[in-house]
Amino acid sequence: MDVAEIPGVPEWLPSTLEDEGIESLYPPQAEAVERGVTEGENLVAAIPTASGKTLVATLAMLSSVAGPDRSGKALYIVPLRALASEKHEEFAQFETNGLSVGVSTGNYESDGGWLAGKDIIVATSEKVDSLVRNDAPWLEDLSCVVADEVHLVDDGNRGPTLEVTLAKLRSLNPALQTVALSATIGNAAELAEWLDAQLVDSSWRPIDLKKGVHFGDALHLEDGSQSRVPVQTGEDQPAAIVRETLDEGGSTLVFVNSRRNAESAARRLTTTTERFLSVDEQSDLAEIAVEIRDVSDTDTSDDLAAAVERGAAFHHAGLSREHRKLVEDAFRDRLVKVVCATPTLAAGVNTPSRRVVVRDWRRYDGSAGGMMPLSVLEVHQMMGRAGRPGRDPYGEAALVAKSHDELDELFERYVWGEPEPVRSKLAAEPALRTHILATVASRFANSRSGLLEFLESTLYAQQTTERGRLETVVDDVIEYLAVNGFLEGDGTDLTATGLGHTVSRLYLDPMSAAEILHGLEDTTGVSGEQAQPTALGLYHLVSRTPDMYELYLRSGEDEEYTMLAYERESEFLGTPPSEFEEERFEDWLSALKTARLLEDWASELDENEITERYGVGPGDIRGKVDTAQWLLGAAESLAVERGLGVGSAIREARIRVEHGVQPELIDLAGVRGVGRKRARRLFEAGIESRAALREADKSVVLAALRGRRKTAENILENAGHRDPSMANVDPDSEVSLSDGDVTVSDGAGDSDDNQANLGDF
Repeated sequence: MDVAEIPGVPEWLPSTLEDEGIESLYPPQAEAVERGVTEGENLVAAIPTASGKTLVATLAMLSSVAGPDRSGKALYIVPLRALASEKHEEFAQFETNGLSVGVSTGNYESDGGWLAGKDIIVATSEKVDSLVRNDAPWLEDLSCVVADEVHLVDDGNRGPTLEVTLAKLRSLNPALQTVALSATIGNAAELAEWLDAQLVDSSWRPIDLKKGVHFGDALHLEDGSQSRVPVQTGEDQPAAIVRETLDEGGSTLVFVNSRRNAESAARRLTTTTERFLSVDEQSDLAEIAVEIRDVSDTDTSDDLAAAVERGAAFHHAGLSREHRKLVEDAFRDRLVKVVCATPTLAAGVNTPSRRVVVRDWRRYDGSAGGMMPLSVLEVHQMMGRAGRPGRDPYGEAALVAKSHDELDELFERYVWGEPEPVRSKLAAEPALRTHILATVASRFANSRSGLLEFLESTLYAQQTTERGRLETVVDDVIEYLAVNGFLEGDGTDLTATGLGHTVSRLYLDPMSAAEILHGLEDTTGVSGEQAQPTALGLYHLVSRTPDMYELYLRSGEDEEYTMLAYERESEFLGTPPSEFEEERFEDWLSALKTARLLEDWASELDENEITERYGVGPGDIRGKVDTAQWLLGAAESLAVERGLGVGSAIREARIRVEHGVQPELIDLAGVRGVGRKRARRLFEAGIESRAALREADKSVVLAALRGRRKTAENILENAGHRDPSMANVDPDSEVSLSDGDVTVSDGAGDSDDNQANLGDF
């Protein structure tokens, strides 16, 4: 089908697509159009990676918001923040045609009112769920919703939110067009039935994907052919495949099962990749390595930069967002020749390559207590990253076998295996606890029967054969929410209490709210006198909620943290479990380890020392800081709700962990561009507050900021200085910096100086 023949789209779209080199649709895209995707029909598109799913979504959204006689609003739901940014950039091109595009991924307390003026909105499923809870009025104006990676309803953590959110959006607007995108899955027809949708279920790809297994010195392909890929002296199998791919001018993704393995594999592969780098590529990679080191001064950052300089990289959740973006961009530009990644990279981010190597097909599963095989769907997602239309003549994906038996097993399990069906995870009590409260608080249901009726619109209700199980879990959850003061009324008349509304609006798990309230109420003694909690006590309180992923205790650490628990016993909020309650006590100590990391960060401990002490990466610190900041903000709101006089202590602990500073730096660190290290330097130079910075001697500021003129100008402007210009200003020679920094007299280059570690706050 030629793009000029697509019905229902804006008149300017065909020429826009032609300008991008798209003159005709791929077969799955044409089938989607034939099934009415540009005319308001619901659609499930289950097609391989690189087969044009995003264009299907684009056609649906543009026809909905700018097609003939249609002027609605479109919402594009993604599972990851990184994917939200990527899609926002992709859709922003349509702003030249008069459309406005917005992206929203954070601030769960907001109703996103500013989004009302946007035609296309990109958001994570959690953000959309929070918008529903906060009664965002523009949601009723939606005419089209796209759910990207909809197979993730199978994910135990994020799946229930996506499932319930889709059900609520469709309930808000029965005429809403729903478009669900997925890789090929085992029960696409069942998903289409759930969403009352047409189905496009295709295995077509624009370029061939050859799947196989490498064993010995050969790559065995699914069509029965073999190609010689010999393993040379000093190589392992992935290195041999990477070398041969580089010989052909291609790039490789190598999937492994842990962060440590990703880092070590990348390090080993640098001996292969560096031989293929041109002088220009070496220069470009050296510049990227500098940017990577500027993100954070940690061993992880140094290790990544060292690998990138030699043409390889690793990618996992322990990296900061800035690290991951630099790696992804360099790989897409084919400067980095190989990326060794954990499976999270397969979840939607646009990083295709000539070849994909699945080195590890088992990973540790804590619930099973050992190594377990990856799902077929997950491995197929990884394999689907092979082959980039317009850049590669084909894509090739290989698992790695160590024996003949394993060769046969990998063919049977993955190469020839069918992806598993997607199954709803909604009936788990933790998921229902959150979503039942939100469903009542946002008035989607006001009785037990109303709740069950609403849940009938979910995928779980369609899939379950145990009709009584959902009712039993719902009754248990209603009882829990009532006992803890979040719901009131009998089964025929349920309403959310004021506290329940607050908890739902704050996007908290009700169990987290109950834990926080129990701890905060513990600050009021028998005499009624209010005790002010310490930062550690508050960090420990939020670290033991279900909404915080605790650090696990490594071998031998239980004794260390037991001693710490006794030393600082008076600071803990709530009643600690007995040592004889082994499982609960170990969880308590894990929360203490997490709290001490947060305390170390808020005490200005060097980031590299934190990563070494706790065995984490910069991305882990950022994740813990973000979560603690959100939970402490929620705790402050709950304290106000209950009239507890601890708000100022919570606020101070929250701001300290946000900026990573001691109390005396809170005011300074809040100036945009300052951050923790620059704040300390300014403070030591005698500039101790925002007001002082606004009136400060510019030569002192320039010296404290190590002679970086552009940085100094930006900070002074943000502080409201009457004349932020650094023209003809020299650093004050009397200013000395205690952290070993040297002042810089030339301010021209002005690269970032690692001042804030996790980025400017």
